[in-house]
Amino acid sequence: MPHANLRGISFHHTDTGEPWPGAPTLVMGHGLLFSGWMFHPQVAALRDRYRCITVDWRGQGDTPAAEDGTADMDSLTDDLVALLDHLGLGAVHYAGLSMGGFVGMRLAARHPERVRSLVLLDTSAGPEDPDKVAQYRLLARVYRWLGIGPVRGKVEPLMFGPHLLASPRRAEVVDPWVAKLRTVDRRGMRAAILGVTDRQPVVDELPLITAPTLVVVGADDVATPVAKAEAIAAAIPGARLEVVPDAGHSSTVEQPEAVTRLMESFLADH
Repeated sequence: MPHANLRGISFHHTDTGEPWPGAPTLVMGHGLLFSGWMFHPQVAALRDRYRCITVDWRGQGDTPAAEDGTADMDSLTDDLVALLDHLGLGAVHYAGLSMGGFVGMRLAARHPERVRSLVLLDTSAGPEDPDKVAQYRLLARVYRWLGIGPVRGKVEPLMFGPHLLASPRRAEVVDPWVAKLRTVDRRGMRAAILGVTDRQPVVDELPLITAPTLVVVGADDVATPVAKAEAIAAAIPGARLEVVPDAGHSSTVEQPEAVTRLMESFLADH
């Protein structure tokens, strides 16, 4: 498993390599409580046409937390730029879900030369909803000391839609997710959760995004509902919005075929 020592952190990432010399690169950034694993269906489908890279944000997946405990979205954006530099990459296609989308909007607005196209999945440009902040901070405290077990029942309906949770596929998606959460440094995950709850809005930066943009949201997403995606699509010039039926907040693994088709078509156009 490749790691890159950047900014005092050993970043875990996956890299399929170029399917042919000069092939375009697609970088994917995961959501909170996940890792690059959540893009494995898209990597499997697209690796014959793109160099597919996933990154685990600081304190999540197989990337350790920062020594100073920082996990704000500006720091994650700088981490991503450092990784692109480390890999010798110029402009890339970028897809980010939730937290990965928070990073993607910042990357595209502040470093437009690095983004060929942008896919924003199940994310928001605003601050965290005030009615959810206290709930997420409590989650952070409980997770830090006791792990995912005591809060699993409350977290699952935020991360996954009712269609998946009632389907035969539930175990094949949710069980690996829980297993991975049990291996993560809980201190780092607490910092990541607080990085989300305390994030600054980027609504005012959206008009600065010049990359072609696809906004995707699960119809049943309760963490970042459809209205959040509509607001992003309305603010980014030329952005296109797609709503995925029977998907919640983790659309890439809940409806992998539908999301992959949308990404595949969009990337082919750009």
